[in-house]
Amino acid sequence: MAQGIPNEVLMNTTLVKDLADVAKDAALLQGVLMRIQEKPNSSELVTYAPFTLFPTPVPKAVFLQALSLQTHYNILVDKISQDSTFLEEALASTIAVDDFTARLFRIHQQILKEGRSQSIMLGINRSDYMLDQRADGSSSLKQIEINTFAASFGGLSSHTPDVHRHILNVAGRLEESQRIPDNNPAAGQARAVAKAWELYGSERAVVMFLVEESQRNIFDQRFIENELWKRKIPTVRKRFDDVHKKGSLDQDKRLFVDGQEVAVVYYRNGYMPDNYISEETWDTRLLMERSLAVKCPDISTHLAGTKKVQQVLARPEVLEKFFPDQPDMVEQIRATFAGLYSLDMGSEGDETVAMALATPDRFVLKPQREGGGNNIYGSEICQVLEGMKESTERTAYILMDKIHPTPGQNYLLRQDAPLKVSTCLSELGAFGVYVRQGKDMVMNECIGHLLRTKSSEHSDGGVAAGVAVLDNPLLV
Repeated sequence: MAQGIPNEVLMNTTLVKDLADVAKDAALLQGVLMRIQEKPNSSELVTYAPFTLFPTPVPKAVFLQALSLQTHYNILVDKISQDSTFLEEALASTIAVDDFTARLFRIHQQILKEGRSQSIMLGINRSDYMLDQRADGSSSLKQIEINTFAASFGGLSSHTPDVHRHILNVAGRLEESQRIPDNNPAAGQARAVAKAWELYGSERAVVMFLVEESQRNIFDQRFIENELWKRKIPTVRKRFDDVHKKGSLDQDKRLFVDGQEVAVVYYRNGYMPDNYISEETWDTRLLMERSLAVKCPDISTHLAGTKKVQQVLARPEVLEKFFPDQPDMVEQIRATFAGLYSLDMGSEGDETVAMALATPDRFVLKPQREGGGNNIYGSEICQVLEGMKESTERTAYILMDKIHPTPGQNYLLRQDAPLKVSTCLSELGAFGVYVRQGKDMVMNECIGHLLRTKSSEHSDGGVAAGVAVLDNPLLV
C-alpha cells in the first residue's frame, strides 16, 4: 500500500487483534452504530456499524477532484430536474418496459400538469466514484453513479475519522493519523434542510423524515436530526403508512400529518419497488409530491438520478446543452464518465449487446434500481442478455465499462465475523447539498465525503446491503 499502512503493522497478528478490540470500542464511543439485524426497530441492542480496521490510501489530487466537482454535479442534477422535455426523451424507452420508473414518471407528469406547488428545491446528493487504474500506474476518477435520493452515511461518516485516527495513534502511526481528512456531512445536510425549512416560513412546521419499515441504520439519520434540534427545528419520523392514515392537504396544499404542518419531507425511503407495498403507498407518495412541503428530493430530481439519465448524459453534446457557455465545467464532468452504452432497440443497442456478449468481463449491466446489490457481472451478463437481446426488455438496463481500481489489503470489522486480512476495493463518494428558491440558487456546497470498502470477491453492494464497510481516506 503506497504510503499507506506498512506490512509490519498489517501482518502483525498480535497487534492487529489488539487494535481490532480498540477499534470496536472507539466506534461505539463515537456513535458509529447500527441496530442489530434481529431487532432492527429497537435500540435495546446495538452494535458498531461495519468498518475497516485501517484507513485506505487515496491520492490527494483525486480526492480533491471529487470534492471540487460536486457543486457542478449539484447544478447539473438541478438543471435536469427542471427540463421535463429532456427527462421525457431520456426515459421514454425505459418507462415502456420498467414499471417502477413508469410509475414514478406518471407522478412527475401529474405534478407538471397541476403545476408545482412549491418553488423551493432541496437537494442532498452523493456522487460515487472508483479510481480506475491506468496502464502507467496512475489512477483516474470514474463516476459509478449519482445518488439523488436518500444518499446515506452522512451521519456515521462524520464520526469515523476520529475512530481511525485513534487506531493509528495506538499503533504508533502518528504521522499517518494526521493524513485522515476531517469530515462532517451531517452538519452540511442539516444546514441545507434548515435553510429549506427557514424559507418555507413557518416556525411551527416540522421536518418529516420519511423512514423505512426496518430502521437498522437509524443512527445515521439521528445525527442529522440532532443537528436540526440544536437549531430548534422540530423533526418527526413517519412511515408511508403513517402519512397514508394521518396525512392530508388543506386548501392551500399545505401537508399535515397527525395534526402537524410539514415544511420539509426528507425521503429516506421510497427508492426501491419493494418500498411501495400497495397502491396506498403510491397514493401517499403522490400526496406528498402534490403538497406545498419542500421535498428532498422532489419527483423530477428522483428521476434525474436514474441510470438511464446517467447513460444519456454521456452522449456527445448532451452536457453542452446544460452548460452551453461553460466548456471547462463540461470537460471536468465528462472526464469522470466511464464508457456508458444504450441498450435501446435499434442498431446502436444491437452493437452494445454484441459487444457485451463478446467480452462480458469488460462491462457491468445495470438496471434502474437503487440500494445496492442489483448489478450484473461476468458470465451472468451473457445469461441475462441472451434471454432478452431481441426484446424491448433490454431497454430497462444500461451497459457500463467495468472500472478497475487498485486492490489493497485491510481488515473488515463486522459483528461476529472472523478477523482476517482481505483484498479490498474502495469507492469514494462526495456529498453535495443545494437549495434553490425559484431561479435563485441560495446554497450550493460540497459538504464532505464517504469512503466505502468491500472485499474484492464481492462484485456489488453497499454498507446497508451488508457487503461494503465504512472507511476513511488516508491521503497520499
